[in-house]
Amino acid sequence: MTSKCSSDHVRLVEVGPRDGLQNETRQTSVEFRSELVNRLSASGIQSIEVGSFVSPKWVPQMANTAKVLSKVQRRKNVKLIALVPNLIGLENAIAANVDEIAIFTAASESFTQKNTNCSIQQSFERFQPVVTRAMELGIPVRGYISCVLGCPYEGEISPNQVIPVMERLFKFGCSEVSLGDTIGTGTINTTHALLKAVTAYAQASSIAVHFHDTYGQALPNIAVALDYGIRVIDSSIGGLGGCPYARGASGNVATEDVIYMLEGMGMTTGVKLNKIIDISRFVFTHLQRRPTSRVASAMIDFERRKA
Repeated sequence: MTSKCSSDHVRLVEVGPRDGLQNETRQTSVEFRSELVNRLSASGIQSIEVGSFVSPKWVPQMANTAKVLSKVQRRKNVKLIALVPNLIGLENAIAANVDEIAIFTAASESFTQKNTNCSIQQSFERFQPVVTRAMELGIPVRGYISCVLGCPYEGEISPNQVIPVMERLFKFGCSEVSLGDTIGTGTINTTHALLKAVTAYAQASSIAVHFHDTYGQALPNIAVALDYGIRVIDSSIGGLGGCPYARGASGNVATEDVIYMLEGMGMTTGVKLNKIIDISRFVFTHLQRRPTSRVASAMIDFERRKA
């Protein structure tokens, strides 16, 4: 593929501490979560989704996000992001001194109802005051759209369902919109069709991609996104993650695998792969299982054979 964008630098948004850990069956400690963020910050990652300010009743794994942020070592060149569902969450995020907030909706009405118990229209009504208040304070807002290629309840999603949602997020004031293949059903062809459509409405520089690797298609789909000039990729350490409202959705694409592919393409991220492998080992030793990342598994196994 020949890129339509001359830049060879890609910014990774690490979502493991939020989108990854929120799907763990047991709650992890504040100390573990803050240590994970600190290690990621030291690796060269410039954007980290630390947690969310949602009710612990609904997402108990994200309880104490404010405490996590209070223990994180701040670095000048690292943005700490938190997911915020409402004004109460925003005020808590402001008190915790986050650098950026994220809001979320979906391209599927059925998924939105299952995920947030409201329609797409109602989701915009809920977070409009959040965006307004954040913009008044000069806090950047990132928008997420789930199910941009497929939905566990509606099946295939067309670009015509995604574009109106994306346009509204930008009109609201989002500086960046992340397109999420929540159940990982996207292929090269469907990703191409989506990105051809959305880049006719928005600059590639304001779009990120967020692929799950359920069917092993995340890396090929990212290659398509690069061809469209997209240079922001959401990824998760070791492939942590999934979606509690999407049956069969395995983890996010692994940060290690993305970096390995990008380096092989001659692109840069500013992130040290050896440090990411060490962090993956740290995380999955704590969780007492192997990472789903192929690169981490291969490199860790190689090191063991050498020892």
